Amino acid sequence: MSARPNFSYIFLFLTIFVMLSVFFSMDRMKETLVHMENKWNTNAVIPTISMDPHRNQSFCNIHPLSPEEESEGALLLESIAWPKTPALPSPLSLNQTSDPAHSTFTILPGRKGGQWYIGDQLEVTIKMCDFRGHAKTSGGDVLLARLHNPKLGAGVAGQVVDHLNGSYSAVFSLLWEGRAQVQVTLVHPSEAITVLDRLTFEQHDRVFFHGIFRSGGITETTTCNVCLRQTQQPVCNYTDLRTGEPWFCYKPKKLSCDARVSHKIGGYNQILKTNEEKLFQSKVNMKVFIRASGPAYVSVLPKKDSQPQVTSSIAESGPSGYYYQGAWRALNGTTVHQFNTPSAISQCLKGKVIYMYGDSTVRQWFEYLVSVLPDLKEFDLHSHRKVGPFMALDYVNNILMTFRVHGPPIRIFSILINELRYIANELDGVSGGPNTVVIFGVWAHFGSFPIEVYIWRLQSIRKAVVQLLSRAPDTLVIIRTGNPKAMTKVYHALGNSDWHTLQRDKVLRAIFKGLNVHFVNAWEMVLAHNLPHNLHPKPPIIKNTINVILSYICPQKGG
Repeated sequence: MSARPNFSYIFLFLTIFVMLSVFFSMDRMKETLVHMENKWNTNAVIPTISMDPHRNQSFCNIHPLSPEEESEGALLLESIAWPKTPALPSPLSLNQTSDPAHSTFTILPGRKGGQWYIGDQLEVTIKMCDFRGHAKTSGGDVLLARLHNPKLGAGVAGQVVDHLNGSYSAVFSLLWEGRAQVQVTLVHPSEAITVLDRLTFEQHDRVFFHGIFRSGGITETTTCNVCLRQTQQPVCNYTDLRTGEPWFCYKPKKLSCDARVSHKIGGYNQILKTNEEKLFQSKVNMKVFIRASGPAYVSVLPKKDSQPQVTSSIAESGPSGYYYQGAWRALNGTTVHQFNTPSAISQCLKGKVIYMYGDSTVRQWFEYLVSVLPDLKEFDLHSHRKVGPFMALDYVNNILMTFRVHGPPIRIFSILINELRYIANELDGVSGGPNTVVIFGVWAHFGSFPIEVYIWRLQSIRKAVVQLLSRAPDTLVIIRTGNPKAMTKVYHALGNSDWHTLQRDKVLRAIFKGLNVHFVNAWEMVLAHNLPHNLHPKPPIIKNTINVILSYICPQKGG
């Protein structure tokens, strides 16, 4: 009797072929659009904006997509307005600037007897002083606060309130029994914010990019950016036809605008005034702990039903979650389950198509899942390991996962132009459905630009998300927030400070408020953890963020 043919390999081949075809189906269309887009002008392109009329002196003004979005942008700018910071004397001296070594925090008493119970709110007063030891009389310092217990693997972020007179309050929810230690960090003195704000207004091209043009044996490189300073050099206009996202390069001397083949980071310009770099010193006034004027911790007792809670009148909202025994516990209504084995993760993702878009902090999730799931095999697409695109398939469990970086501005190694795509355009090509998961994060590459650029980017993505959820309401959309990072050099602050990230985090939440989307609150998950801040959080934090994602995908009964 002849052997029956084995069709499984044929089916596998066809499956892979179809997946690859879907992944790259937009390439030729994109190439056509690029040729349509590449028109060069002899005058520098200077769009206009009316979100904030006081900022219109800048050479880079962005025109919003619609009157409604313009109005929304103005409200967003108002909502994140930072307290007025002091003008800087010339020459600059640190004497009258905020000094963490002279500043202190004090735990305020709660009830009589000094006892604290689970469910209470702990309030701390922070007094800022300058390098002479004199009390500050204005606000605007950037402070972070957390409550933690390393032995218990416990931690929670605090809410900081600026009283605009040199004093601040930090409010913490008491969520575990035992010791709870307060930690307050000065990220930036208010005087540093004066510098960062000025740079964003005057020098938002301080991070610049290169476009590589090639034809035949000729290769040329020119400077590119969201907008360019006016010169005698002609400009190539690569504004995206579908989203309206602006991007320009100076035209090469010999080649045409159509000859652009790749994009890469160009470099950083640190143009500071005399002594301004002193405002960004690690271990002096940038990400430095502030000491306690008395005890830095409290002992928390079990909750008593008959015991009224101590609450703070200044806390606008509580934390989204906290760590206990190293595991993140959400407080927003979603129960975070622990997916501790590859089989548990694979079972959750079975039959799913997961699209990931964004920066390297989203790429970490792709890399993590590929590393822990033995059956999730990555295809070799011959992409740079820090660039992508990437694709992985678990044939047995029918799991497809992809990752692609977001469009410019992105500080990245060289990437081909036809692989440099805007998230909004990619989402327009996603069919969606109950087995589709869309994950994106956009934040780390926008700190040096006016926040209007970030608002516009999120508005275009939101429009695509609304359309996706309209045609496929059961699509799961998950958004990653930014997170605090290590800052030890001046350029860490000038390129993307925690202050920039904090501002953009507020904008992100506001723009997607009310939509059927879910957030991974990386800001609080990094701030509350005992590990040092890092642009790319360490594996214990990544594991917890993955558990949050999987809990959204596979909510268990009763959770």
